[in-house]
Amino acid sequence: MYQAIVFLPLLGAILAGLIAIIGARGRFPGQGPAPDDGSHAVHHAAHDAHHGDEAHGHDDHGHGPVEPAAVGSRTAELITTTLLMISMVLSWIALVQVGFGGQDIREPLMPWIVAGDLKVDWVLRIDTLTAVMLVVVNSVSAFVHLYSMGYMHEEPYRPRFFAYLSLFTFAMLMLVTSDNLVQMFFGWEGVGLASYLLIGFWYQKPEACAAAIKAFVVNRVGDFGFALGIFSIFYLTGAIDFDTAFAQAPSLVGKTILFFGWHVDALTLTCLLLFMGAMGKSAQFLLHTWLPDAMEGPTPVSALIHAATMVTAGVFMVARLSPLFELSPNAQTFVTFIGATTAIFAATIGLVQNDIKRIVAYSTCSQLGYMFVAMGVGGYSIGMFHLFTHAFFKALLFLGSGSVIHAMHHEQDIRNMGGLKDRIPFTYAVMIVGTLALTGFPLTAGYFSKDAIIEAAYVGKNPMALYAFACVVVAALLTSFYSWRLVFKTFHGEPHDRQHWKDAHESPLVMLIPLAFLAIGSFAAGFPFKEIFAGHGVEHFFRGSLTFGKDNHILEEMHHIPLGITTLPTVMMAVGFVIAWVFYIKRPDIPVELARQHRPLYLFLLNKWYFDELYDVIFVRPVKWLGRTLWKRGDGWLIDGFGPDGVSARVLDITRGVVRLQTGYLYHYAFAMLIGAALLITWFMFSVH
Repeated sequence: MYQAIVFLPLLGAILAGLIAIIGARGRFPGQGPAPDDGSHAVHHAAHDAHHGDEAHGHDDHGHGPVEPAAVGSRTAELITTTLLMISMVLSWIALVQVGFGGQDIREPLMPWIVAGDLKVDWVLRIDTLTAVMLVVVNSVSAFVHLYSMGYMHEEPYRPRFFAYLSLFTFAMLMLVTSDNLVQMFFGWEGVGLASYLLIGFWYQKPEACAAAIKAFVVNRVGDFGFALGIFSIFYLTGAIDFDTAFAQAPSLVGKTILFFGWHVDALTLTCLLLFMGAMGKSAQFLLHTWLPDAMEGPTPVSALIHAATMVTAGVFMVARLSPLFELSPNAQTFVTFIGATTAIFAATIGLVQNDIKRIVAYSTCSQLGYMFVAMGVGGYSIGMFHLFTHAFFKALLFLGSGSVIHAMHHEQDIRNMGGLKDRIPFTYAVMIVGTLALTGFPLTAGYFSKDAIIEAAYVGKNPMALYAFACVVVAALLTSFYSWRLVFKTFHGEPHDRQHWKDAHESPLVMLIPLAFLAIGSFAAGFPFKEIFAGHGVEHFFRGSLTFGKDNHILEEMHHIPLGITTLPTVMMAVGFVIAWVFYIKRPDIPVELARQHRPLYLFLLNKWYFDELYDVIFVRPVKWLGRTLWKRGDGWLIDGFGPDGVSARVLDITRGVVRLQTGYLYHYAFAMLIGAALLITWFMFSVH
């Protein structure tokens, strides 16, 4: 069963990929030929225009020729979606068997690498932590596959799209079922590759290509640190499988390692290098710049990769390596600081964004900060609780935003929306549910998990715990404000684009069914699971898959927090809602006036704290200058000029000179011989003397 959970998405990716290849060649069993080269080029141009799409807020919908769907599109959709649905059902069964049945599974698949002392096997590790991630990954992925059948119905290259989706899911499953760090790194890089392919799916758009490259490059920075962390663990323990590394971890306390001439604490350095990988993958402060740009990909991609699965890989990695982090208080303090800073930083940017998907993207960035705060203060199960609940309501918000974009003919700017609650009532209802869960409204899933993180920060013992508590409380207020701002500007008030408003219609049933299930999950993922994630049943549920240190009494102390602290997040949520209602329903002139009066601050937030511009000056331009200098001066002028090009040019010059001596006249040759003989005699006379 467990192998089926992991490999069914891979089977779907392979089959969809084969269909895409066959379709590209022109024929598929039972279907006619694909367009010939000439018509394909014409339709390709039409498709380019049509998919100026989501990033630019306009489209060619209904005008001009649209490229016909690739052959086998429906077959690829049905195969991949069906296999994901089966994998989802099996994942829930696995959670019941492993989490509640108390039975951890290790399924060896095959030997992989044997090189000296390094021995790596393919092994599926199914414990409670893995089972939770299997449910998250496969549930969200299955509903995204189903949703994509409706959202991408005009896309001519659907087999390729669904192949990428299933490939991504397989890579994520390999990551969460890994039994050693090399296997985890394989899945880690696999989701990076798949995200690159999905973000840049509309490769005709320069913005999509740039966003895909940016995501890939920024993640390489983090992955470099992750790889060094893996090397450090192998150097210190002689093994990279989790059980051996965890068993030897206590003996590493107090040991130092030479790093750039400094003797630094071995465990602290190792954990920080590993966390560097988590910062990149989970878009934490300083390595966050790729996540908002990744919204250039199709909306289902945003929901799958950037809300529920890939970006949570960093959180999962810290949870999986909790036995190491628990022994390194300095690393935990740093994790807490980065998480808290990200939570408040991303929330401030979300206040003024106008692209509906980017608002949700910055919300994702902020919520990931919450999860790392929980990990940093030692509440690993609480961080996993928020990861679990967040997957449902954030995927709901992304897919709900996609439904809005679909209804508005690919318009994404919320300033051009308004009054949609009467045109798309079901989408409005599920967006309200997702917003309530995100802001922590009582009895929603987000209420139980997010409030638990705030309480954990309050009772946390590391030096950054108080800072983290202040950040997440303020972030709760800001989250409520920008979330309701999105709802009010999109669904309430007067329509700003009346023609698009008149044409707006509810999404097809195949898109609404996933929204309904995710809306149910936004409630059902909270209270029923509260006790096993953040209550008295935690240690029995997670057993050895998470570490609960002897000095870590966070879960007990959370039950003795003053009432004022426990109600503070709800108060912040209510205050944020009231401010948003006043600003965008009662007095919409206030935010306009505030933006005018505080224009420098407004532009600072609108331009994302100018991090892109800062990185451009610090990194991009110097590297470009260095590359161009080495190319033009070093390679062109120096190496080519004095090397191949220079030698060949001098040989030609000398040859041309020598050729002039060959005149063909006998008396010229006789004269040359006479001169030569005279020189020879002269040299002989002087040498003898």
